[in-house]
Amino acid sequence: MRAIILAAGMGLRLVQPEGQQKPKCLLKFGDASLLERHLHYLKGAGVDEVVFVTGFKSEQIAAELDSIDWKPACEIVVNDEFTLGSVLSVHTARDAMTRGGDVLLMDADVLYDERIFDPLVAGESVNRLLIDRDFEAGDEPVKLCIENGVPVELRKQVAAGLTYDTIGESVGFFRFDQQTATRLAEICADYVATGRAKMPHEEAVRDLLQEQSAKFDIADVTGAPWIEIDFQNDVTRAADEVLPQLQPLRQFAG
Repeated sequence: MRAIILAAGMGLRLVQPEGQQKPKCLLKFGDASLLERHLHYLKGAGVDEVVFVTGFKSEQIAAELDSIDWKPACEIVVNDEFTLGSVLSVHTARDAMTRGGDVLLMDADVLYDERIFDPLVAGESVNRLLIDRDFEAGDEPVKLCIENGVPVELRKQVAAGLTYDTIGESVGFFRFDQQTATRLAEICADYVATGRAKMPHEEAVRDLLQEQSAKFDIADVTGAPWIEIDFQNDVTRAADEVLPQLQPLRQFAG
């Protein structure tokens, strides 16, 4: 199993002070950055092959990885056009997407607990989505809609009249088996080739789901603590509400 962590964006909505901007994955909560927390959970699950897709302030992420001296070393691929959409970041990581084995595709800017991560990596080769049914209504959450166990929508805006029996927020972590990861890489390549590189990668995943060429498991993580860091208010909520609920990180030699 391989993890691809999307960490290229500028995080403009976070509005960091001038001259102090850094990638969101370097934000620190407690005694560890989001980046280091990802690595701890991955190592705990036996996932040693980790690929970071960087862009904005890529050198800061490289320096963070050097400073914690994580072993085995993580791979970095750079999306030089990081001001475009995250679909381009997935495309930039196409080699890692198609290298074989299951792939975890993960947003870097999420503070979360093992209770979120463990269901993602459990079991043998599989396609898996995570859903949190306890979410705040509005335009920001990416909604995952399910009908009879089948995902039928993955978008911030759900079309009127769509039939589903379950709705929740997508956590932003996906697991794909080898064949499905390769198909997603093909879809992302088509987005880039047809001038749609500004789109979020969730649109390409949505296309994949709507093809219904692969079966997806749905893991319900409702009640487990997590938050995506988009706005300054999210930083405050992460520190005050989510962090106190997290289980301590496992300790590794490196």
